[in-house]
Amino acid sequence: MSKRQRTIAWEDPVAAAALGRQLSGREFLDGIRKGEIPPPPIAVTLGMSLVEVGEGMAAFELQPGEHLYNPLGTVHGGVMCTILDSAMSCAVHTLVPPGRGYTTAELKVNFVRPITVETPRVRAEGKVIHPGRQLATAEGRIVDERGRLYAHGTATCMIFDVREPR
Repeated sequence: MSKRQRTIAWEDPVAAAALGRQLSGREFLDGIRKGEIPPPPIAVTLGMSLVEVGEGMAAFELQPGEHLYNPLGTVHGGVMCTILDSAMSCAVHTLVPPGRGYTTAELKVNFVRPITVETPRVRAEGKVIHPGRQLATAEGRIVDERGRLYAHGTATCMIFDVREPR
């Protein structure tokens, strides 16, 4: 077996989060998409990119690679959950004003086909279903460039006031 290696580097996520508390969710995500604000380390680690941000929607893309494989030789379901959760929760984030934050409270994902290195670049698209004040719901899909569906799901996000760290 040949050994493979992957090296990654990321920027301080705490500094980016502090900046994010001063901006609306949409402004913050637009800054990440444009490269003006560094992406979070999880995005760098997995190799996913925020490619589209709109009112109540967000999309990420990922090029499948063997570094994302599970023991069965397919992209790990946790990776698919992560990119789908990112798209759905960031769709909610686009509607969050400065001084408010959110976290995923519930995530439901259905896998409909495996992703491998032969799979074209995939796109996770999320859109808000219900933009509540304290709870928001979103739906999402992972598709390839041909429109083939790989997974779909829903998320519930809890929205709250953000406090400055002590």
